[in-house]
Amino acid sequence: MNLEARPSHLSPVHVDSEPAVAACARPTLLCLSHLRWGFVYQRPQHVMTHLAKDYDVLFFEEPLFAEGAACTLEVATPAAGITLLVPHLPWGLSQSQVDAAQRRLLDDYLTGHAAAELLLWYLTPMSLTFTDHLHAKVTIFDCMDELSAFKGAPPDLLQREQKLMARANVVFTGGYSLWEAKSRQHGNAHSLPSSVDIAHFAAARQTLPEPADQAGIAHPRLGFFGVIDERFDIALVDELAARRPDWQLILIGPVVKIDAASLPRRPNIHYLGPKGYPQLPDYLSGWDVALMPFAINESTRFISPTKTPEYLAGGCPVVSTPVRDVVRGYGDSGVVTIAASAEAFIAAVEAALEAKTEDGFLQRIDQVLEGMSWETTCAAMKEQIECLR
Repeated sequence: MNLEARPSHLSPVHVDSEPAVAACARPTLLCLSHLRWGFVYQRPQHVMTHLAKDYDVLFFEEPLFAEGAACTLEVATPAAGITLLVPHLPWGLSQSQVDAAQRRLLDDYLTGHAAAELLLWYLTPMSLTFTDHLHAKVTIFDCMDELSAFKGAPPDLLQREQKLMARANVVFTGGYSLWEAKSRQHGNAHSLPSSVDIAHFAAARQTLPEPADQAGIAHPRLGFFGVIDERFDIALVDELAARRPDWQLILIGPVVKIDAASLPRRPNIHYLGPKGYPQLPDYLSGWDVALMPFAINESTRFISPTKTPEYLAGGCPVVSTPVRDVVRGYGDSGVVTIAASAEAFIAAVEAALEAKTEDGFLQRIDQVLEGMSWETTCAAMKEQIECLR
């Protein structure tokens, strides 16, 4: 799973001292995550930040391992109402020892800091191994992806997911296709796709100062931001760049679970690396077309990319491979074009470049995004939780 480098802004805190007495009036929402808070700002960060208005959120990440490390829990506050908990463990522990250490660290922390009412929010069923003893008023499974289809997925993930499904009071899915699959396994499943912070990305509709590493790149610019992993269609990107050397492809994001040496290298392909969430509109403002070159395979069968509405909110037309939820949600929108081959992708980009100059293009985008917001998504989630409390 995701074991990225330790966030630099955190500092270790030992929790084997005498716990303080908790005096929390609000429920504690314990989010168990396979994604790190400081990695890519996406659904977990948006949702937890909104829910922190009503609950005291604990965001518990997967362990970081180091030679000779003591079993400690790192504690930080990355956002208002959010407490980030990162276990530090020594190398060489068996899986049962890792689970026992996480259980002990978490129990010690909850003894001193949790409210009387505990809500459990699972982003991964693998966390069940060290939390199955906790008594929660409500247990939520936010199934944002089909994790079993991802590269490097634990072999027992599906078995753990079945156990979590049996325990969960409510299941949220990151898209409609995923809901179709999970609703057959749980009677209280709801499709709540990832949404968009329209105000944040709408800044890209204005001319913003060019980031230094993008300023010297010629137009037209075709851009992508997100994680570059096994879901990325490397061959498509390579062929697109080869057949249209006059187009500049700008790729922003970390390379994860694939060898960076396998990525295509051409003069018109620009890898700018990971960027912070606040910086994304600055880059998007300078793009002519936004790309979603996802491979069509098992790892993308159920995805519902957050970047679709983010690109659109920035006023940028989108060209995507035929991801099921993108076709279902945006295929007839007139602002997202679906293309299944390199030849079709080139034609779609050409059409998108023309469409962006047409009168009424931004109005069509606004119609597509109408009513879409993280506030709406999180309010629906909270309503389900409150009905179960």
